[in-house]
Amino acid sequence: MDDDDLLPLSALQHQLFGPRQCALIHVERQWQENALTIEGRLLHDAVDAGGRDRRGTVRTVRSMPLRSRRLGLAGVADLVELHGPEQRPYPVEYKRGRPKAHRADEVQLCAQAICLEEMFHTNIAEGALFYGENRRRVVVRLDDELRGLTERTATAVRAMMESGRTPPPVYEAAKCRNCSMIELCRPRRLGRPPPVADWLARHLEDGEDAMPPDDRGETDRGDS
Repeated sequence: MDDDDLLPLSALQHQLFGPRQCALIHVERQWQENALTIEGRLLHDAVDAGGRDRRGTVRTVRSMPLRSRRLGLAGVADLVELHGPEQRPYPVEYKRGRPKAHRADEVQLCAQAICLEEMFHTNIAEGALFYGENRRRVVVRLDDELRGLTERTATAVRAMMESGRTPPPVYEAAKCRNCSMIELCRPRRLGRPPPVADWLARHLEDGEDAMPPDDRGETDRGDS
C-alpha cells in the first residue's frame, strides 16, 4: 500500500465518536474548534514541546511518526516510552478530559500500538491514556477484543472514505452538546424528519388515512 493510500490514524477515534463527525472531517475536510478542542490542542503542544528525555532505563520520544501497512494507517504518537535495553515501545496517548463511556480513545491507542508492533517487530501488551482533567494515567490492556474493534473500525473508515458519502446526523445529547462540529453537523435540524413526513410515517404504521390534517381540512371546506 502506497503512503498516499494510508488513512489518518485519528479517523478511528472520530469514527467511534460518530461516523458523521468522521466524514465531515476526513471526507468533506471540514473542521471547527471550540474551547474543548483548543484545550486539547494546547495539551498536545505541551507534550510535543518536551523533546526526548531519559529516566533510568526508560527513554521518552515525543511526536513519533507511525505507520501500519496492514491496517493502512499513518499518524503521530503523542509519546512513546522505550523501556529497557531492548527499547520495548509503550505508547501513551494524551487526552484533555477524563475517561469516557465509549472506547474511541482506547481504539486510537490500540491503533498506535499496532503501528509500533510493525515498526519495531515486537508485541505490545498494554499502553496508557493520560487524562488532563484528573492528571492520571489509565492503563489499557491491548487484548483481542480491543484489537478486533480497532481493525473493524479501520475497515469501516476506509469503506466510508472510498464511498465519499457523509452519513446522516443522529442527535445524541451526551456527545453532541460538547462537539465542536455541531454547527456544521446540525444534528437537531437535519436529523429530524419534516413534520408532515413524520406524521405520514406514523399514521401509515397505524393503518389510518394517509391524508395530512391540513389537506383533510381543506377538502372538507371545499365540499361544504
